[in-house]
Amino acid sequence: HYKPEAECLKDLFVDSIRMVITTKGLSSAEARYISDSMRVDAQSLIVAHDAIAVIVHAQSSDTIFTMEEIREVLTGKFNKKLIPVFDGTQATSTVRYIVDSVLKGDNISPEAMAAPSSQDVIDFVARTPGTVGFIGVSWIGNKDDDEQKSFLKKVKIAYLESTDSLGTYVLPVQNNIYLGIYPMVRDLFYIKKEKHNGLGYGFANFLKDHVGQLIFKRAYLVPAQKKFTLRPIRLHE
Repeated sequence: HYKPEAECLKDLFVDSIRMVITTKGLSSAEARYISDSMRVDAQSLIVAHDAIAVIVHAQSSDTIFTMEEIREVLTGKFNKKLIPVFDGTQATSTVRYIVDSVLKGDNISPEAMAAPSSQDVIDFVARTPGTVGFIGVSWIGNKDDDEQKSFLKKVKIAYLESTDSLGTYVLPVQNNIYLGIYPMVRDLFYIKKEKHNGLGYGFANFLKDHVGQLIFKRAYLVPAQKKFTLRPIRLHE
C-alpha cells in the first residue's frame, strides 16, 4: 500500500500490518504502546537518506535560497510573493518534515497550496509563476529517467545554502546528501513488528543488504547501510 505517512503510522497499530516504511521513527511512547498492547517490540532501522527538493517555475529568477529565506517563503514573509506548494492533500512526510524540522513550530502561510501528488506539484509549478514546490528528490533527481528529465524542462531545481560553507549553494544530489551539506535531508526508516521471522523480517533484511541498498542508490537516494569512498575526478573534454 502506498499512503501518506500519517496513514502508514496509523496502520502500524493494526495487528495484521507487519512493516511500514516512513521518514519518521517511532517515539518512545509509540514504541511502548505497541509493546504493551500487541506484546511485540517494534524494531526500526535507517535504510536510506532522502532530501526535499525545492522547485520553481522555469522562467523564475528566484533559484538560490538560504534556509532563512525558505522559512520566509513557507510563512509568507518573503520579500516578494511566492506561494509554497506541497505534495498531497493529507499529512504527508514532506509536510511533516517542513513543520517539524524547518519551521520548528512556526505556522505555514495560509496561502500555501496542496496538490494531489508530487507530479501534480511539478505540473502546477510549471504552469504557475510565483510558486515554489517542495517534493522528495527521488521525483526529480534521476537524470537517467526520461520522465524526470522531461520535468526538468518545465521547472528548475533551486540551490540551497550549504550547511558547511556560508555563501555556497548546492543542489540535492547524492554526493551532497551523503555528505550532509544539503540542508533539507531526511532519513528513511523501516519499522517492523513481527513475533517471528516472517515476511516483514525477510523484507527488512533485503532492504538493508546489498541488493536492497543498490535499489535505493539507483533511485537517487543515498543508501544508509553502505559506506562510500568519495574520490576527486577531473574530466577532460
